[in-house]
Formats: sequence, C-alpha cells, structure tokens
Amino acid sequence: MTGIEARVVVAARDVDVSLTIGADECVAVIGPNGAGKSTVVDVLAGLVRADGGAVVLDGRTLSDDVRTVPTHRRRIGLVAQRPDLFPHRSVLANVAFGPRAAGATSREARGRAHDALAAVGARTLADRAPATLSGGQAQRVAIARALATDPAVLLLDEPTSALDVAARQEVRVALTTAAAGRPTLLVSHDPVEVVALADRVVVVEAGRVVDQGTPAEVLGRPRSAFAARFSGLVTVAGTATDGGLVTADGSELASTTHAVPPGRPALAAYHPTAARLDRDADGAGRRIDAVEPRDGLVRVTAGDLVADITLTRFAGVGLAVGDACRIIVPADEVVVYEPDGGRIDG
Repeated sequence: MTGIEARVVVAARDVDVSLTIGADECVAVIGPNGAGKSTVVDVLAGLVRADGGAVVLDGRTLSDDVRTVPTHRRRIGLVAQRPDLFPHRSVLANVAFGPRAAGATSREARGRAHDALAAVGARTLADRAPATLSGGQAQRVAIARALATDPAVLLLDEPTSALDVAARQEVRVALTTAAAGRPTLLVSHDPVEVVALADRVVVVEAGRVVDQGTPAEVLGRPRSAFAARFSGLVTVAGTATDGGLVTADGSELASTTHAVPPGRPALAAYHPTAARLDRDADGAGRRIDAVEPRDGLVRVTAGDLVADITLTRFAGVGLAVGDACRIIVPADEVVVYEPDGGRIDG
C-alpha cells in the first residue's frame, strides 16, 4: 500500500487543500470551525464532489475532474461524532450490515462482525440493543462497524467530541486499534487525542494548509494563532538574541532551547502555567491589560506575555488591571524558533 494523495478543491466553500497520508500513518487535520476540515472528509468519503484536484488511493484514482468512484465502492470507513446505529437491529447486526451489503454471506458477515467487536473490546455487547448502550459503548460499536468492512482508509471526524472524559479514553484505545495498518485521517479539536493518535498534524485555516509537521513540531512550536490556542501555548514574536528573544518593546525572554542565529526574526513559545507573576516595585514593568478566570486558574495578560496562576497566588500578589507587574518565565520553559520553520508545503 502507498496511501493517499489528495488535492481537494471546492470553490463554493473556498477550500483548496493538498495532503498525503502514508500507508500506515494517521494524519490529524486541525483548524478553527469553518476552516474546511469537514469538506476534506466529505470529498475523501465521496459525499461531496470536488470542483478540482484528485483523490488517489494506492495508485487508484477515486475522483478527479473527469469521474468519481461511488461512495460504496471506495472502501472508505467513516466514524463520525454520532454513532447513528440502526435502532431496530442488535449490535451484532449493525456491525454485520456493511459486510453483508458488500456481498458476504450471512455467516461470513457475522464472523467479521464478531472479530471487529472483539478488536475494539466490545464483543460482549453483541446481543445488546443500541438504545441500551452508553455513549462510549455506542461509539466503539460504530468503530467496529467501520472495521468490519475492512476499509482501505479510515476517516475519523471528531469521533470523541460528543463523549464525556471517561468514555473518551476507552474510545481512543479502540481508535488506536482501528487505525493500525491503514491510512487514517483524524479531524479533532482535542489536543490529547491528536497527540495520542496522530503521526503528523496538518493545520487548515480559511480553506488552506498553513502548517504541517509532527505533533511535537506543530504543537510544540506553533506558527499560527490557532495552533498556539490548540496547544495551549503562548507565542511571542521578536528578534533572536544569543540567549533567547527580545520583543519589539524591548522585553527579553531567556531560553536554553533554541538555535536561531542572533538578529533573525523569531518566535518564543511557553506554557502560561510556567510563568511567574510578581508586583513591580518601581512601577516600570508591564501594565496588566486583562484578568480573567481560565480553567480553574487566573489568566493575567500584560502586553505580549500571559501568565496562568492560582487564585491564591493572584490574591497574594494583590494586582489589578492597570497595575505594573513582572511576568517571568524560566529559561528552560521557553523555546525559541524561526517563524517559517521550513514546514509549509503549499
């Protein structure tokens, strides 16, 4: 197997996205709502016809500007946000439906359904009715349903977004099993899911690829505002120095992890929980622009810098909007890198 090579062009949605997925690779596509992620999934699945480009799987053209292979002949497995199981069929019958529709005998289809359920840890659910399943159980059955058809490609469109925290973990285990050995495209808004499942990350904004690389590259060294928000990091633009980065207003961030020659444009990234907030005794420090609650912490923004601290610490410092402060980030928590990173392919 050689995997997928695709260019998805849908003019009405202003989407023009190119991507490749290796034969045994999981590629996560992330981006803000409306960026074009679901359009890519729909075109690969054959649910939407593209205006241009092509989708090629293992050397076989699934769609181009001349023809489109029907959805049911593409060998594409799709797991979406909702399992959408047939309510009047048992779990086993739901999973066996795909192989049966593809021409397998009843016995063959049931055997493949049992194997698929076992693969995702749901074999004991075979005789249950869909209405009796929890959200996590139903989604594992949906994954088994996709696996039972022996898909050449697996498309995962926000497969855990409708689940609670406990159910997400059990479903991620099932997804890992399902993705092994086949090209897999994952659309997700969950950083943990992306890091757990993806070999590579593609960032799509306004219908275009703006960044791609390994999860460590894209999430650890974000080049776009969305990637920074997604990873939870703060990014600060400036100029590289021997010891870190200096911002336009003259503030410095020291870093023990960078290899950018001094004088070049650079970005610094750090996690806001690593920052320390102190009162500035002489009044010459940064002015606090905003104070807001944030995931059980207090987020303090002062110019380009952000610190997430505990409520106890914030109360102890005794600062408010407009006060002068100092935000200090340990040098070993700051990564300095070049903005282009050499990773955009187009």
